[in-house]
Amino acid sequence: TFNNLKKKTTIYDIASKLNITAATVSRALNDSELISKKTKKMVLESAHELNYFKNRHALALKSGRTNQIGLVVPFINRHFFSNIIMGVEEELYPKGYQVMIFQSNESEKKEQDIVEALLKNQVDGVLISVSKTTRTKNHFNKIIENNLPLIFFDRKADVENSSSVETDDEFGGKIATQHLIDQGCSQIAYVSVDLNLSIYKNRFKGYKVALEANNIDFDSDLVFQANSDVISGRKTARQILSSDIKIDAIFCSSDYIALGVIHELKDNNVNIPEDISVVGFSNEPFTDLLDLTLTSIEQNPYEIGKSAARVFLDQVNTNDAIIEHSIKLKPKLYVRDSSLKSTQKT
Repeated sequence: TFNNLKKKTTIYDIASKLNITAATVSRALNDSELISKKTKKMVLESAHELNYFKNRHALALKSGRTNQIGLVVPFINRHFFSNIIMGVEEELYPKGYQVMIFQSNESEKKEQDIVEALLKNQVDGVLISVSKTTRTKNHFNKIIENNLPLIFFDRKADVENSSSVETDDEFGGKIATQHLIDQGCSQIAYVSVDLNLSIYKNRFKGYKVALEANNIDFDSDLVFQANSDVISGRKTARQILSSDIKIDAIFCSSDYIALGVIHELKDNNVNIPEDISVVGFSNEPFTDLLDLTLTSIEQNPYEIGKSAARVFLDQVNTNDAIIEHSIKLKPKLYVRDSSLKSTQKT
């Protein structure tokens, strides 16, 4: 019955138990220098026994902060995003912040609802990787209007007074393509995810820059669109094999696409890398565990997370949410079996 439900513990309950004033309890819980260590210890022990929790909204009214951060990712179950989450938490938890994690599932509507909920919860800032279906910016502008730090990581939107931490995707696209050219490849197919997203747009740009630097003509017939999954990779490889297009390499903007491509090429008795070299992007854990290990670009997601958290702390500690930071981390190429021609092996 409702009568059996326990009433929420207040500082008055702790005061009554210890026979001291509520003001003393409040000061002890807030680590005031006016209260002795012995009293603080006694109050904290009683608070624990009585299951007392601080009212975050009351704290927010007093200090202007809740010590809660909103972290929004497209997917939680991707190695890349889970490592970003780890980096953020490891940087913020020791500073007393609780990280509230949400996933948009690549839905703009869900992303908007999450931002609305975070603002109602009076978070101290929002760290977000934009959903691939997001086309509007109103929900991001609301964060800025509330004078809260808004930090984009990996995928970003063009929002004034926001900050961003990302991989230098153009450089990643460039070094991956240059590696294939160095292996003797000249007919390099490029498989991209949604080019509306800056990360894929920039990887594509890097691909074209490398071709141009090596006097290789760009051919739009060698550019394919796919989703970032294995099935889509297989489908794209089938499309290439069933056409009259002659290629000697496939650069995939995602490791999941590359995995599907490799499976399909193998099923069609295509020798990798002798006939067709394959390169992926993100350096997912499976890239080094396959029978044919996959050459890929490492993005350092853990460092992206830590950097995004540091940007947030910098803005909060200077009480200026509109300092714009733009950080680009250099990716690294990991060369493995899928692209290394036998003539190049030592």
